[in-house]
Amino acid sequence: SAGCAIGIGNVWKFPYVVGQYDGGAFVLVYLFFLLIMGIPVMTMEFSLGRASRKSPARLYQALEPKGTKWHIHGYAAVIGNYLLMMFYTTVTGWMLNYFVSTATGKFEGLDSAGVAQHFDEMQLDGGSMVLYMLIVVAIGFIVCSFGLKNGIERITKFMMLALLGIMLILAVHSIFLEGGGKGLAFYLMPDFKRMADAGIINVISAAMNQAFFTLSLGMGAMAIFGSYIDKKRSLLGESVNVALLDTFVAFVSGLIVLPACFAYNVEPGAGPGLIFITLPNIFNNMPMGRLWGSLFFIFMSFAALSTIFAVFEGIISCTMDMFGWSRKKSCAVNAVALSVLSLPCALGFNLLSGIQPFGAGSTIMDFEDFLVSNIILPIGSLIFILFCVSKKGWGWDNFVHEANTGKGIKVKRFMRGYMT
Repeated sequence: SAGCAIGIGNVWKFPYVVGQYDGGAFVLVYLFFLLIMGIPVMTMEFSLGRASRKSPARLYQALEPKGTKWHIHGYAAVIGNYLLMMFYTTVTGWMLNYFVSTATGKFEGLDSAGVAQHFDEMQLDGGSMVLYMLIVVAIGFIVCSFGLKNGIERITKFMMLALLGIMLILAVHSIFLEGGGKGLAFYLMPDFKRMADAGIINVISAAMNQAFFTLSLGMGAMAIFGSYIDKKRSLLGESVNVALLDTFVAFVSGLIVLPACFAYNVEPGAGPGLIFITLPNIFNNMPMGRLWGSLFFIFMSFAALSTIFAVFEGIISCTMDMFGWSRKKSCAVNAVALSVLSLPCALGFNLLSGIQPFGAGSTIMDFEDFLVSNIILPIGSLIFILFCVSKKGWGWDNFVHEANTGKGIKVKRFMRGYMT
């Protein structure tokens, strides 16, 4: 579950959203929502999964009162998983592309402008974008075909530890860059005047959406892992552990990227390309930078893949439940489906760049991200909560009994009013 939560939402998306919404005040609001909304919703998702032992497509049927229609959300959750993967596979392809570029020395000798130009050229190369996306889809379904323990967990554990180690080294390096102090202040010192300039409602909305996005809440990704959790641990405690790990990785990624923005004169609000136009500058200006850069991007690719494994696992389980397919058949059919569904995003920066859903400069990826982050995740989370607190749903007593089974932090009775 931590592997699912820790991915490009932390290292790719978190720094650029912080940059777009003016730093420290956004971080403060984000942490607030993570605590008051993220952890309770994750506990509910885990509980629904463990109680039903079903995929998101079928968990409501196992738990809902007869004659109710809660299960309709199960199908919406499945659609949300597909939508997320339609752009997540492309960004993971960027990570793999940058590993190859760094390892082969393509960034050596480039200044800040040259590094930014490389990112633009990569996006304009439609063939390369599609190729790396297809490689990501293939890796994801091949690993998932071996099952959870033998495939996902074995690979994820080692890679997450390796990524955390290299990120800490890079964070220390960034903090001491010349000019990095301004980036550190931008990141860690809340400036409510800047928050007001960005629009208080905009900052609050973006922070809440990021809290849901980073924990993969609202579309059943955590419920699928809940269905595999045994009864030895209480689920609020497990949610706290995942959220702490997730927040730590996001926080450290900010320490790497934002001081580097100010050190190398990169605009912190540059958007989705931010880490790709800041990190090569760091590696170009540190001893053995090519080695460090190669290690970072390969480990980052595995962090992104860990989320892909997790969401693919949810998709595979749902189609196995809905159609009675074997794991191998579900993997094969979905590999073809997601290869096709991911094409618009991969081609949205080149062949399909004329499609600009939100006006000049916007892309198909922006539209897909908007649907997932602003609609499917928050509304899905709301439905999970209503199902757990409502007498017409699963009900509070059933939720608390499931969540509190095992050792660890318990859901308290007084929380009912708050969660409702």
